[in-house]
Amino acid sequence: QVQLVESGGGLVQPGGSLRLSCLASGISFRLYTMGWYRQAPGKQRELVARITSGGFTYYADSVKGRFTISRDNAKSTVSLQMNSLGPDDTAVYYCSATNYGVDYWGQGTQVTVSA
Repeated sequence: QVQLVESGGGLVQPGGSLRLSCLASGISFRLYTMGWYRQAPGKQRELVARITSGGFTYYADSVKGRFTISRDNAKSTVSLQMNSLGPDDTAVYYCSATNYGVDYWGQGTQVTVSA
């Protein structure tokens, strides 16, 4: 069974940092593009960051310079380091695994940025 399990969410103050992690199982992890998405109340789900099997990264403009995505193929994990967080970063963050149009999703982890 394919499982993506996120961890690391929580409540932080503006300007703070969080590191999200996602552990994948049931897939050939190294073959998948891994990504982080987020969905805030009343908004559509958006791609935050993505990293390919070869390590090529993409970031949404809203998080460039603040967030860093990385992967460890040996451990089947993908992480998202989030710095300089602001209220607009508040959302449920989802881990994704994609290969040839097939998507798998984690259960999501809540990130709340509030003073």
